[in-house]
Amino acid sequence: MAAEELSRVVDAFANASGPVAVDAERASGYRYGQRAYLIQLRREGAGTALIDPVACPDLSVLGETLGGTEWVLHAATQDLPCLREIGMRPARLFDTELAGRLAGFARVGLGAMVESVLGYALEKGHSAVDWSTRPLPDPWLRYAALDVELLVDLRDALEAELERQGKLGWAREEFAAIASAPAPPPRKDPWRRTSGMHKVRRRRQMAAVRELWTTRDAVAQRRDVSPGKVLTDAAIIEAALAMPPNVRALSALPGYGQRMGRKQLEQWQAAVDRARQLPDSELPQQSQVPNGPPPPRSWADKDPAAAARLTAARAAVNARADELNLPQENLLTPDSVRRLCWEPPAEVTESGVTSALRSLGAREWQIEQTLPLLVAALQAEAA
Repeated sequence: MAAEELSRVVDAFANASGPVAVDAERASGYRYGQRAYLIQLRREGAGTALIDPVACPDLSVLGETLGGTEWVLHAATQDLPCLREIGMRPARLFDTELAGRLAGFARVGLGAMVESVLGYALEKGHSAVDWSTRPLPDPWLRYAALDVELLVDLRDALEAELERQGKLGWAREEFAAIASAPAPPPRKDPWRRTSGMHKVRRRRQMAAVRELWTTRDAVAQRRDVSPGKVLTDAAIIEAALAMPPNVRALSALPGYGQRMGRKQLEQWQAAVDRARQLPDSELPQQSQVPNGPPPPRSWADKDPAAAARLTAARAAVNARADELNLPQENLLTPDSVRRLCWEPPAEVTESGVTSALRSLGAREWQIEQTLPLLVAALQAEAA
């Protein structure tokens, strides 16, 4: 899309009315990172626009134009990071997936929601294609346009249903929290999330995972491909467990077969060798310093009173979620329940528990619905 075309889209959407439906297509599994490769917009009076963010990497003018408009997204937290990268940040939003959860729908994928709420079937045949392909085939573009075709209609129907159930205020609190949330910090030690990591017991083997993961990530970023296409997690774990002494031994491991060239094999062997040569003082620790309470399975031994509080609080929150016909994690996150029970406030009063829940990020509607239950659970175990 040329600059002149983008300018016409900005003007059209500025002069349109009502909420704007927004969607983004990424190339997960094909390209490095989570950047957007297609942006879809629809608004009453402007119609549908498909924008190529590769050709137009700065959409901040469009974002500012729509700044005072409510944005309608499905599973907003998935798309917001890549939208922010190109200058699009909603001040207000309506998340149709989250609305579906709060309204008690069992299936909240976009296709399922459109079908159950509006009675239309969306064609989802191109959901996993490589959206970095250029030019994008016409059938893919038609599919992408349909993703925003009915999004505002879905929003309106879900708003009415939430109003009927007395949950619309709750939803608005949730949407405001999503829109105002800062970008999450980079994950610490992301290599620890390598699939199969539970098999790796020794610190030097863990160092090999770290070296192989870091090398793979640098190659994937340089080539702009998904890390899994450079080297699979399974292959990383195989090499870390075996700690092969040379390229020949490495090439005999699963994931390093005949299709891998000598240069690539030497690259991975060098990573293993670096891990082998590290002094003990530079080897990674068996586990990260925990941020928060230990795993609940250990509570009975570490702190039986905390374990009893957790059992009582979980049961109460789950029962209330069932009464409200919404997922327990949407009523109050399991992490918040665990932290509250592991370190309850010094005074287990409504005021003390309210302050603790707010510090954990709970919204006011969540506090209102769970406060009496949590106070009772904590007081019972303190008695």
